[in-house]
Amino acid sequence: MVCENLNIKPEDFYTYMGSFKGAARRLELVGKNENANFFKDFAHSPSKLRATIHAVKAQFPERKLIACIELHTFSSLDKDFLSQYSGAMDSADTAIVFIDKRTFEHKKMTPYGAETVKEAFSKADLLFFNEPGELLKYLENIDMKGKNLLMMSSGNFGGIDLPGLSVTIL
Repeated sequence: MVCENLNIKPEDFYTYMGSFKGAARRLELVGKNENANFFKDFAHSPSKLRATIHAVKAQFPERKLIACIELHTFSSLDKDFLSQYSGAMDSADTAIVFIDKRTFEHKKMTPYGAETVKEAFSKADLLFFNEPGELLKYLENIDMKGKNLLMMSSGNFGGIDLPGLSVTIL
């Protein structure tokens, strides 16, 4: 109906939609095989986190979802704001929060640890990493059969090579 109001013919819409690759940095497919997908997404706010997790779960209801969020913006790292993430990762089968400990140093913020994050997210089984190497080691050892991995950040996960990781785990 929107297209009709804009005088776009249905056949033109379908022609162009066939080659549309989606919005940049939104739910990008990093890699896949017959049993798993690896996505990255720009999501970092609580509402975008919920929506992105929901979208992947809705598209692949038969697969387990491993969802990892990197907190690195001033607002997302603000201890008073953290509680806004409460329940944001509840739909993920495995929920991971990554905060590169160097980020606190660069932003001259007082660091906090796993218990603060787990309490804020209201998810006792949440996994927390603050070293890129430890996160990478964990991700490399996941059996990806029947699972999807969703990495969400407006940052770079401490320099982890996501395309390289995709090759390793898929």
